[in-house]
Amino acid sequence: MSPATPPPPPSPDSSAGPSPAPALRDRAVAAAVTQGLVSAADPVAGLLDITGIRRSAAELRAAFDEFTAPGTPVLHAFAVKAASLVPVLRLLAQEGLGCEVASPGELALARAAGVPPARTVLDSPAKTHAELREALALGIAVNADSFGELDRLDALTASAPTTSPLGLRVNPQLGGGSIDAMSTATGTSKFGVALRDADARERVVRTFLDRPWLTRLHAHVGSQGMPLELMADGVRVLYELAEEINEKAARAQVTTLDIGGGLPVNFASDAVAPTYRDYARLLHRTVPGLFDGRYGLVTEFGRSLLAKHGLVLARVEYAKSAGGRRIAVTHAGAQVATRTVFAPDAWPVRVAAYDAQGRPKTGEPVAQDVAGPCCFAGDLVARNRPLPPLEPGDHVALLDTGAYYFSTHFAYNSLPRPGVHGYAPGPDGAPRWATVRAAQRLAELVAESGGGYGDALTQL
Repeated sequence: MSPATPPPPPSPDSSAGPSPAPALRDRAVAAAVTQGLVSAADPVAGLLDITGIRRSAAELRAAFDEFTAPGTPVLHAFAVKAASLVPVLRLLAQEGLGCEVASPGELALARAAGVPPARTVLDSPAKTHAELREALALGIAVNADSFGELDRLDALTASAPTTSPLGLRVNPQLGGGSIDAMSTATGTSKFGVALRDADARERVVRTFLDRPWLTRLHAHVGSQGMPLELMADGVRVLYELAEEINEKAARAQVTTLDIGGGLPVNFASDAVAPTYRDYARLLHRTVPGLFDGRYGLVTEFGRSLLAKHGLVLARVEYAKSAGGRRIAVTHAGAQVATRTVFAPDAWPVRVAAYDAQGRPKTGEPVAQDVAGPCCFAGDLVARNRPLPPLEPGDHVALLDTGAYYFSTHFAYNSLPRPGVHGYAPGPDGAPRWATVRAAQRLAELVAESGGGYGDALTQL
């Protein structure tokens, strides 16, 4: 697949869900330009469709409710890394979701958003003693990533009782998907206890029997590029391991299964496919016992909740040509679209063209590169892409970028972090706006880069 080509559309077997309304998106872009959210002073910003986010959260809850026995405890914990923004976490909490955190910073964000410890799950392959102590003191669920981490938990729980639900992450070692860097269930993945290694499964079972306080099992097989069938197979392995442990313990020791997240996103069109219902239905067919009420469930979806509901909007600063190809130089490059720039085959984005007033750009499409502001030749978000001719003052929108893109900034060239704004239609249909994160100012960037310590090295 060439970097210029968006990924193929989803399989026709997948039931596409309702697509975001392009008309609302176009109104939001025009309003963002008119109101100066994107301007010469702030030439790039992230826009979030709040109505769309609420809809995705409701679809997730409904999909699992449809197949789960009444009364079964289910926690949908949003993967904070997908949008590390406090207002987003609070919005999702209002929609009934918790948080899955993988660092002290992410935990601090979840707490600032008001997410209760009982609805927070800590996952990380490198938890420190301090992180574990804090989680245990707060009563946050912890999934240990290794036998070595379990040794730490042995000591910590012996010295200070905790209400934290404790579990172990395992790696079913089922293989990878189409994006190697996103594949967490390969034979040599850094995550979890590798179940197919020699004697590993027996050791996991014995570990649970020796530790009555271990009550959860965790696996995260899915991610972008992973087939749904492989994800469901990973959950089946997790379920069968829980059944084996409980049989040998002669009691229901494992009470909760954390099945991770990683539902792939269709980046080829506005269609939402696969849907949460597609996945829940496949799980019900593959692992029917998962939903019979004997196990509580935790999910950890991230990208699939937000990607379709966000875009990066940027001004075109210059238009030029090289080697017979047009180049639109914009303010959206590797600093916001890091994965797209460095792995364009795996992470191509759709690009929509708008004029200087934020209206959809018209004109016969011509092949052109869409470049970012970073000072290296590969800073291109699209290559040889057919678009209406872009001119200085026009705008480009990088679509399906509501997850990871503008919330995980890459500070190359000391480019400031862009502002992020949420919108929802008002009674008249016009977008209403709320600031999610203010644009970083240069004085803040200087302070973050040691500005207060300017003479520190010269005095050594």
